[in-house]
Amino acid sequence: QVQLVESGGGSVQTGGSLRLSCAASGYTYSWIQMCMAWFRQAPGKEREGIAAVTSGGGSTYYADSVKGRFTISQDNSKSPVYLQMDSLKPMDSAMYYCAARPRRARGDDCEMDKNRYQYWGQGTQVTVSS
Repeated sequence: QVQLVESGGGSVQTGGSLRLSCAASGYTYSWIQMCMAWFRQAPGKEREGIAAVTSGGGSTYYADSVKGRFTISQDNSKSPVYLQMDSLKPMDSAMYYCAARPRRARGDDCEMDKNRYQYWGQGTQVTVSS
């Protein structure tokens, strides 16, 4: 059973940076690629996907709201998944969740539909003050 644990959240001022990490444990098949993703949810808002990567650090995908500011990475399929967040804004304040699902087909671009992700971490809080 896959378990995900996030860390690295905290409080920063506008324009600051944080680096989140997601450590995975549990049995997986190494020959099956995974989609690893970061979602966030602010109070009263829907959970939204913000970044995804094919396991091992392949192709990456970003929501328009974070393009150019956030970077998702993973050195290899056994490494933690990172989310480097730069130029943070108050609108980025949210609980950030790591998520994972199998990459089902060659045409799967790891779209960030929360209903397609079956493994979830507990979340780490990010607060950006103005």
